[in-house]
Amino acid sequence: MDNLDHAAIGQRIKMLRKKKGLSQTELAQMLGKSLRTVQKYETGEIEVSISVINQIAEILETSSTYLFGYESGTTQIKSLSDVMDFLFKLENVAGIDFHIDVKKPPRSKEWSCSISFDGKSAAEFNADMCLFLEQWQQEREDVQSFASTLEAYKKWKDTTLAYYAANTVETVEPQELDPDERIRKRNEFLENAYKKTE
Repeated sequence: MDNLDHAAIGQRIKMLRKKKGLSQTELAQMLGKSLRTVQKYETGEIEVSISVINQIAEILETSSTYLFGYESGTTQIKSLSDVMDFLFKLENVAGIDFHIDVKKPPRSKEWSCSISFDGKSAAEFNADMCLFLEQWQQEREDVQSFASTLEAYKKWKDTTLAYYAANTVETVEPQELDPDERIRKRNEFLENAYKKTE
């Protein structure tokens, strides 16, 4: 979690602790930590683990994502274009590789489209995406089948977002190629595609 601003996390913990009327000693006792450890959390001298952040969030009646400084849900989805724009942005994220699968008549009886991530791909974050989607599927099923509460689902979402907030990604815009280079790369692509189907 090296990409996080530990001093800012500490300031948020301190502000909420004071707002709740707790001393550092009281917070330390509730966490089962030493006073010095809580002091170091608040000054940003040491990293706060995700499990401790979750504990602190519960004690201070806030979200883990807030403590980490990740603002989820700040952008409103107002139209289908907003959803599509997000998907367009996904293709520029370095470390994520995905495929768009389309099934439609007359080649298929169904009409379905999906985005898939190969968890065994060399792309750095594909395995994380697969693990996330697998768990999301289970959490959604649990809520929809009334095996879990909406509150538990919201807590899982917050914890998941907080956990991955430290994994920053880089976006890379595709480059426009001159016509000769594009044709060369197209021919190379087709050769590789035909080799795979043989």
